Amino acid sequence: MQNSISAPVEKNLSQVIKIDEAQIQEHLGEMVRSTVEETLNGLLDAEADQLCQARRYEHTEARTDQRAGHYQRKLHTKAGEVQLKVPKLRQAKFETAIIDRYRRRESSVEEALMEMYLAGVSVRRVEDITQALWGMRVSAGTVSDLNQKMYERIEIWRNRKIEGTYPYVYLDGISLKRTWGGEVRNVAVLVAVGVGEDGYRDILGVAEGYKEDKAGWSGFLAYLKQRGLNSPELFISDKCMGLIESLAEYYPDAQWQRCMVHFYRNVFSVTPKGKVKQVAAMLKAIHAQEDRDAAREKAAAVVAKLETMKLRAAAEKVREGIDETLTYYAFPDKHHRQIRTNNPLERIMREIRRRSRVVGCFPDGKSALMLAAARLRYIAGSKWGTRRYMNMARLRELKQERQEASTEAA
Repeated sequence: MQNSISAPVEKNLSQVIKIDEAQIQEHLGEMVRSTVEETLNGLLDAEADQLCQARRYEHTEARTDQRAGHYQRKLHTKAGEVQLKVPKLRQAKFETAIIDRYRRRESSVEEALMEMYLAGVSVRRVEDITQALWGMRVSAGTVSDLNQKMYERIEIWRNRKIEGTYPYVYLDGISLKRTWGGEVRNVAVLVAVGVGEDGYRDILGVAEGYKEDKAGWSGFLAYLKQRGLNSPELFISDKCMGLIESLAEYYPDAQWQRCMVHFYRNVFSVTPKGKVKQVAAMLKAIHAQEDRDAAREKAAAVVAKLETMKLRAAAEKVREGIDETLTYYAFPDKHHRQIRTNNPLERIMREIRRRSRVVGCFPDGKSALMLAAARLRYIAGSKWGTRRYMNMARLRELKQERQEASTEAA
């Protein structure tokens, strides 16, 4: 009898008590979001108090600044979008690690969205990925607008005026695949990196070239000169076809240093595999000399040794090209390690290659250029561009010494 009564009671209770799981999840999510928002705003207030050396409305002799209201800033978190009330101060500029993290995250999100778009990921898939990674779903319109804004910012950065003087300029190019009339062809992206008079490095230019020939390099050097690159003292690069002629046309007063590492590879290409290690030691001995004259003497001895080893093709390459690799001797010895090879730019180009390998074949040259430029722009804003690379005072001292010696001789 009791069982027969309890059954309909349980049935009636199940009809009365209904649990809306979606509503509970939404409520819990809102609680978490509001807690995160309250905590972050509390941290911002605490940072402002520390900068002012006093709490809000507190009058003490130790106070160094006063509040001047606040402004709102949105921040995307895993708990959802929160509203930050960022304090403003009357005298000092309020800077917080929270906003710095936000900026870095915004930059990484934009770069990731751009790379997904250029790699051919569908907009719907981009929405799913952003939801999984950052807890927010980016709409198709947002993806399109974001990429358009990114293109505009990159073009402004790419064509900005070059200010200041850059004594050392590294040049290199990278070939990427693109579709052209239904066929897959190579497109060259040319890059220039400069070391300024303050010793810091900067990305001076990045542009598309059909290929690394004289026309491509001439156009690239003209693009650099039009934007303000006027008086480099030394260009460092591989011996690219047409580059040397273009340098003589646009920068006749600048010297050229052939990358030592690329030169070694050219010699190794005609050296038997079993002899590469021995030949490498001989070539390194040339560039270990104290000055250019000693290096030339050593090079003559190496050529003679290679001929006795019956490595005539390698000997001919050394004889023809060694002088192009010795230009760095005309500059401060403390700079020799950095300016005798193109390695500083080679590392950057490897990073572009790693990023572009995911895409495979670009739909057009602009996409290839934008991806390379986006990565270079990111690198320029990282520690790479904020760390002093050389002490350029040594170059100024050397020029002063030579000028004084020339005056005395006259």
